[in-house]
Amino acid sequence: MIDLERLQQRLGYVFGDRGVLIQSLTHTSYGHEHMPGKPLALRDNERLEFLGDAILDLIVSDLLLEAFPNANEGQLSKMRAAVVNEKTLAHLARMIYLQDSIRLGKGETQTGGNQKPSILSSTFEAVIAAIYLDGGYNAVYPVVRHLFAPLFSDEKDLILLYDHKTQLQEVSQARFKVAPTYHLVGSQGPDHAKIFEVEVRLQEKSLARAQGTSKKEAEQNAARAALEFVQQV
Repeated sequence: MIDLERLQQRLGYVFGDRGVLIQSLTHTSYGHEHMPGKPLALRDNERLEFLGDAILDLIVSDLLLEAFPNANEGQLSKMRAAVVNEKTLAHLARMIYLQDSIRLGKGETQTGGNQKPSILSSTFEAVIAAIYLDGGYNAVYPVVRHLFAPLFSDEKDLILLYDHKTQLQEVSQARFKVAPTYHLVGSQGPDHAKIFEVEVRLQEKSLARAQGTSKKEAEQNAARAALEFVQQV
């Protein structure tokens, strides 16, 4: 049983429509198993995830402009990439114990889906969208501001949060004057527990391959492995 009261306390927001909150916590695996007859827009949180991603980009951009008045556009873009990514969103999701509230299908439950960064981050985005739909921009802004505030305490800390893809791109551009490319080379497993394999290349030369529970995660893992290789060359 989901403790909606405790989750709302951690978010610092009380929903008028709890239905949209519950939908934001509903992974596609749960919707597929338990609500196959519902319209796509109401079955799971994937559409909310799409909206939440855009809302976070907007609010985080605004917060960064306020927090770092002397930063230029390039620095701001890098800091936003350091904040709005799977790793950081999954971390924030764990900070509010979101893993205890995610509704998963049987397969995802058995494989510990509520601990997967891809599911944690996407559910976090969906919850942000749910707050926006329930209360509007003036309701979601202070929630995001509160949750992200610790990340804006020091620009140096944000730089350390740069994702591996950003780091690899910067290194590749500086040393080889070309950007890396990512290629999905395969996937395996059932729909609710797929494992993706991605290869990162530099001018058609393979740098590394890695797997992940989402394409994004596989790309990050491949970039991390490629960074280790490039730094040794």
